[in-house]
Amino acid sequence: MGRSAKFLSAQFLDAALALVAEGGPEAVTVSAVAGSLGAPIGSIYHRFASRDLLLAKMWLRTVESFQAGFLEILKSGDGLRASLYTPSWVRSHVNEGRLLLLYEREYLISGEWPQEVRDHAAQLSRNLDEGFRTFTRKLFGRSARPALQRVIFALVDVPAAAVRRYLEAGEAPPRIIDELVRDTYIAILGGNP
Repeated sequence: MGRSAKFLSAQFLDAALALVAEGGPEAVTVSAVAGSLGAPIGSIYHRFASRDLLLAKMWLRTVESFQAGFLEILKSGDGLRASLYTPSWVRSHVNEGRLLLLYEREYLISGEWPQEVRDHAAQLSRNLDEGFRTFTRKLFGRSARPALQRVIFALVDVPAAAVRRYLEAGEAPPRIIDELVRDTYIAILGGNP
């Protein structure tokens, strides 16, 4: 009978996330992750073939976590609530928000991703694209490029920009951000949800 694992993959991902949030991507080394958990380095390599794979899986897990809630709201057709999702989610997931909004994926991970990781990233991208297109068709009756750009600006660009400077300071965004995002949403897309 095999020995049960003392450390789970999620623990390594959580440790890497905490290191990124505190010191940026360069703070994440295999030895730093192992040290933060008191785990042997080999136990990390047993689950992740490289630092890049560890960072890729951490990034994908975070994107998937954010995107699941965002797309659920978007699917309901409530654009205003979807625009407010970013500040709300970031308040309760400050480290994850720092990861997604302060660091480009390409800055985190160099080199070639394994096919499984590339496929997962591509699927997340397709899901998001389809969510935007469906919502845009619902709102405008079509998903032409100008309409899609308006939707993405109101639902992604504005909320992300609104919370970014607070994340850079290591703070959760204040509640007034919701009011400002709401006003901007209404100005761009009208009173329609």
